[in-house]
Amino acid sequence: MNKLDRFNNKMGDFKLRIVNKLIAILSCYKDNMERNDYIKSIRTSYQKLTNKTELSSEQEEEIQTYYTRLLGHSVPLDWHRYFSARTGVYSKFYIPTSEYKTNIVGRLNIYPLKRAYTDKNITDIFLQETHQPKIYIKNMNGYYYADNRPISKEKALELCKNLGEVMIKPSLTGRGEGVKKIRISNGVVKTEGKTIEQLFDDYRSDFLIESVICQHEQMKALNPTSVNSIRIVTFRSGMDIFVIYTVIRIGRKDQVVDNESSGGISAIIREDGTLGKYAYGAPGYDKIEYTDSGIKLEGYQIPSYQSVINVAKASHYHLPYFDLVGWDFAIEEDGSPVLIEFNMTPDLSQSANGPAFGRYTEAIIEEAMKKSNTWSRITQERMWRKNVIKK
Repeated sequence: MNKLDRFNNKMGDFKLRIVNKLIAILSCYKDNMERNDYIKSIRTSYQKLTNKTELSSEQEEEIQTYYTRLLGHSVPLDWHRYFSARTGVYSKFYIPTSEYKTNIVGRLNIYPLKRAYTDKNITDIFLQETHQPKIYIKNMNGYYYADNRPISKEKALELCKNLGEVMIKPSLTGRGEGVKKIRISNGVVKTEGKTIEQLFDDYRSDFLIESVICQHEQMKALNPTSVNSIRIVTFRSGMDIFVIYTVIRIGRKDQVVDNESSGGISAIIREDGTLGKYAYGAPGYDKIEYTDSGIKLEGYQIPSYQSVINVAKASHYHLPYFDLVGWDFAIEEDGSPVLIEFNMTPDLSQSANGPAFGRYTEAIIEEAMKKSNTWSRITQERMWRKNVIKK
């Protein structure tokens, strides 16, 4: 190699270091902006509360001492203030979303892999042993599939011609966005007043059509129009899977989905499978003791609860890149747990459940802080090299 080649190589390395440094600076700026957005959101939620109690100076000191020891820095107190005021129960273990999203979950889970794994169109491929609704057709990046085999759009239209009542949903979004219950007969979507082809064109790409879940009578009673699901958050440490918490998510009257963003409510599920006294909706809703269908929450028995726990724990072993996973299960008519979806950055139900990580808080955060943060928007190559070296 001559002097010119060596000079060019050195300049190439120098430029790469400069680019990576700039990306890191921009990533830091982006993370700070996100933290500020989370803080602004929780402060807005706090203002909507009827009871705006404040933390005592002793409580503030306890929180900061605890998190400074675990994270190496203090944390915003807004989440402790909000959840303590909303639930009436103070705890130093509440997790600030600003820390969870930007500093904790990205260490527990390898964030760049999240997008592919949460594609609902491939869940049945790598979780084959987990019972799921039957998928009639998939659209993946504009291509159509049936039984995981490629088909033409014309074939997909033919297969859907007389499906009757089914669900259509986007495969790359969450929170119930774009999910609809439709009825198809003779190539016409009766509930939409359009043809199947027009419906396909509306969704454009990355969606699926699957069977409707016929839920257990006890689950349906909570709200007849929505599939009321069980949210389970599991944590993996070595060969052990721990259930961090479980809540029931219940739709409101005439709603098809049970997400809080769509007006749904959540209540804690106790270890014996019964519900706690109160449910909580979006910020601003006070404690709710009865569902819109008139069911009293406290003591209500969730069917097949232990079976759901067992399936979630067994399924987590198939997700080796993610130590913290949120699972959404429904219960079918015969009591069988059926997986709706899962999430690698699950929102934390700290109104309904209380402190998200509970008695596992210290263990989870300590384990997270041993790893590199893959949440930051740096190049995947640089992130991966950093993560491997630190491990």
